[in-house]
Amino acid sequence: MDFNRSRLPVAVLGATGTVGQRLISLLANHPWFELTALAASDQSVGKRYADAVRWHLPTPIPARYRDWIVQPSRPPLDARLVFSALPTDVARQTEDDFANAGYIVSTNSSPHRMDADVPLLIPEVNAHHLPLIESQRRRRGGRGYIIANPNCSTIHLALALKPLHDAFGITRLVVTTMQAISGAGYPGVASMDMVDNVVPFIGGEEGKMESEPHKILGALADGHIAPAPFRLSAHCNRVMTLDGHLEAVSIEFARKPLPVELRVAFADFRGEPQALGLPSAPARPIVVRDEPDRPQPRLDRDEQNGMASVVGRIRPCPVLDYKFVVLGHNTLRGAAGGTILNAELLVAKEMV
Repeated sequence: MDFNRSRLPVAVLGATGTVGQRLISLLANHPWFELTALAASDQSVGKRYADAVRWHLPTPIPARYRDWIVQPSRPPLDARLVFSALPTDVARQTEDDFANAGYIVSTNSSPHRMDADVPLLIPEVNAHHLPLIESQRRRRGGRGYIIANPNCSTIHLALALKPLHDAFGITRLVVTTMQAISGAGYPGVASMDMVDNVVPFIGGEEGKMESEPHKILGALADGHIAPAPFRLSAHCNRVMTLDGHLEAVSIEFARKPLPVELRVAFADFRGEPQALGLPSAPARPIVVRDEPDRPQPRLDRDEQNGMASVVGRIRPCPVLDYKFVVLGHNTLRGAAGGTILNAELLVAKEMV
């Protein structure tokens, strides 16, 4: 597509939710995509968007969308590609309906993530999984298909693991997350449960973190993904920060690197989004901080426009080989921004 002459028409499903709002904000001035439709639940359908949404972002609703009428989350919509920020309980069927109707669906929702022919995509990590789309198209009997981005914590963990697994071979790791309250949506966790507290349980989160990286870092062979063989244990906690998931990782390798090799592997890592110059791609997908007390959510979550994983506190581990901390913005790279970057990769690969 010649983006000097035209932009691809896109729609947002779940437009009134937290991730839907992020999508709209990021798409408002996107050079490749033109937002043409906003869709949401039945209780919002037929209303002006400004009346249907409780806007939570610090910047105002983009003026051009305030008076748009919210449409139903079902085909047809005036778009070629739809970004899905739908709730889990309705996402599977709705996304299937769009894909079967010939639309391309880039979803932040979880139901299709572990489907065998749905790429669970982080463009810097596993762009080579995109051939799964052809198998999915054949199954659906048409042009439409679904790609999914992983769980918000998994995205930043897998970005940090990719250069290490390629260079040294991961055998075992343990990750403990401290996840921001925005990850629970709005209104999320009640303030009386969060103030002066840490909640050591997030429903379904540990299972996602223990399964998704194996698919993401797995090898594509004969039309299916052979899961990565390392062992992973996750502990997931909700903490009183607004945005930014912090993860403490302890890791063991098949070949133990020198400390400098570990840092260089992080700092030098680049992927296809950087080579292709995708609009939402961070110049550095992994940013290394050398201060003893960084990264921190309030100080580092917006690094590279919220699209990078920030790594710090790289040091020996007395039980495994090394340990470090990784931080990432959960509603930007971990949700809306990652979903858009996935779609940009499809366009650059001429798969739209």
